[in-house]
Amino acid sequence: MPRSNTIPEYRLRGSLLRCLKLTGRSRERVARALSALAEPSIAVITPEDFWMPQGLDMPEEAKLGQHEPFLTSETRESLTQWWLEVPRNANTPNWDIASTCRVSGRKGLLLIEAKAHSNELSSLGKSSPRSRNGWKNHEKVATAISEANDALNRIAPGWSLSRDSHYQLSNRFAWAWKLTSLKVPVVLVYLGFLDANEMDDQGQPFASPSAWENCIRAHAHGVVPDSVCGNMLDIAGTPFWPLIRTA
Repeated sequence: MPRSNTIPEYRLRGSLLRCLKLTGRSRERVARALSALAEPSIAVITPEDFWMPQGLDMPEEAKLGQHEPFLTSETRESLTQWWLEVPRNANTPNWDIASTCRVSGRKGLLLIEAKAHSNELSSLGKSSPRSRNGWKNHEKVATAISEANDALNRIAPGWSLSRDSHYQLSNRFAWAWKLTSLKVPVVLVYLGFLDANEMDDQGQPFASPSAWENCIRAHAHGVVPDSVCGNMLDIAGTPFWPLIRTA
């Protein structure tokens, strides 16, 4: 499908454009780039792995509960039931880039949340729904995030994940925790694209790796313990790596 029919030209800039360019190269180059972003974890991505999006001509982002190549049908069903009370016509998080990988020989996932300027990091909570089913899902999401928050605090105290504040940050870590609790190793990368100067009408672009790291750590302060980024968390024998990287 031509990209003009899927993404308006005015949106093709910033982190979206860069994610599509990164995933639109040869499979060998994409696999090498994704493996490099997963360092220092031991996740390996090969040309035989599956990722979304796949460049400008296949820009759809991954929804882990819906797209089959990422997870088994049982795991997809468990994720959906954990997150939603009424799945029909409901939404789940989209990932800027998601890829299958192997971690110590185990099938896992590389999940990337990408930003190109400071204002892409929102401290807002989840927006209020307008329908009865929407409210049921709203409450189920709060329960799911609370479950993840309680479990993560038992491993490394200092988490404050919430539906009502820093919702995007909270749902990313909640999903990563749930996947690892289902025995799927996860590498969660917060990726800052540098020098996206065309975005200076929206927010402050990141001029250096330290500028991005300082920005994301300040945003996550009080929600995600500062000490966990760059270190492996053991979730009942399954590794979870939260990482901060730049490109």
